[in-house]
Amino acid sequence: MKHIVFTGGGTAGHVTPNIALFPAVKDAGYEISYIGSYEGIEKELITGQGIPYYGISSGKLRRYFDPKNFSDPFKVVKGYFQAKKLLKKLKPNVVFSKGGFVSVPVVLAAKRCKVPCIIHESDITPGLANKLAIPSATKVCANFPETLNYLPKEKAVLTGSPIRKELFSGNKIKGLDFCGFTANKPVLLVIGGSTGAASVNNAIRDLLPTLLQQFQVIHLCGKGKTDESYNGRDGYVQFEYVDKELKDLFAAADLIVSRAGANAICELLALKKPSILIPLSAAASRGDQILNAESFERQGFSYVLKEEDVTNETLLRAVNEVFENREQYVAAMNESKLNHAIETITEMIVTLSK
Repeated sequence: MKHIVFTGGGTAGHVTPNIALFPAVKDAGYEISYIGSYEGIEKELITGQGIPYYGISSGKLRRYFDPKNFSDPFKVVKGYFQAKKLLKKLKPNVVFSKGGFVSVPVVLAAKRCKVPCIIHESDITPGLANKLAIPSATKVCANFPETLNYLPKEKAVLTGSPIRKELFSGNKIKGLDFCGFTANKPVLLVIGGSTGAASVNNAIRDLLPTLLQQFQVIHLCGKGKTDESYNGRDGYVQFEYVDKELKDLFAAADLIVSRAGANAICELLALKKPSILIPLSAAASRGDQILNAESFERQGFSYVLKEEDVTNETLLRAVNEVFENREQYVAAMNESKLNHAIETITEMIVTLSK
C-alpha cells in the first residue's frame, strides 16, 4: 500500500484543506499519516479524523523583534531531525504540506530523504514558511492565477483549494429551520471570522431595521461577540460560531458578507455564493486578505469593501448592489477553473508517487 504524510498547522486554514483531501487520497489507495506540532490546533483536528499523528518541535519565524526569535530557530532545527527520523520510519511515497511553521522542517527533511513533496499556497503571495520551503518542494499548488508570478515556473500548478465534501451536502430547509426562518424571504449570512470583526458586527446591527425589511439575517459574530439585547428579534439570529450546521446555513444563504481568508473565500466560490468581502486591513495582517479579495473582485466573483471604508451607508449599498446583480456573480463563478482542486491534487500525488 502506498503511504502519504501530510503536514501543516498553526491555524485551521492550514489543516482543513488537508482534511478535505483525505477521502480522495484514501480512495486512491494511500495510507495516511500526519506530522504536526505537539499541541497545535492541528493535533485536535487530525486525531478527530482517526489519522495517526506525530508531533515534532516547532518554532515560529517572525519578521519583527521578539525574544523568542533567539530560541525558536533551535526548535526548528530539532523539528528537522525529528521529521527526518519519522520519514525514515514511515517511508512515505510522497509528502503533502499545507504550510504553517511546523511544515518547514518536514519539507526540508523530505528533500533530504529524497521523498517528493507537494506544497499548497493559499494566499496570493507565499507566506514566510512556504517561502522557506518552496526550494525543497517538487510542486507548488496555487489558489490564485496571480500567485503563479511568485513561484518557480517549473513547480507551479494552479489548482484552487481543496474543499470539504460535506460543505456541498447542506440542506436549505434544515438551515432555515435551525434559525427559525421562513422560505419566502432571502437570507443574508454574515461571517465575522473566528475572532469576529467588530466594525462589521457593529454596522450589521446598526443596519438591522433596514436589512430586516428585505432579508432574514444570520450573524456569525465570533467568540464572545454576541449581543444579548438583539436576541428574539424577528428574522435575526446570532451565533458565536457554528460547526455541524454551517453547511445548512450556507445552503440557506442567498448572499454572504465575509472576511477574505483564502480558504473561506474558496468555499464561497465552490458553493457559488455571491459575496461581499471585507478583508482584514494591512495594519492587522500582512495584507494577504486584501490581495485575495482583489483577485476575486477582478474575476467577477465578489464585491470588495475595505475595512476602513465600512460604514452603514457603504455596507447597505454593497448588499443591495450584490443582491440585485447576484446572477452575474454566480455566472462568473460557474466559469471558474478552480472548482476541481481535489481531483487535480490527487492526480498529482499519484503521479509523483511513481
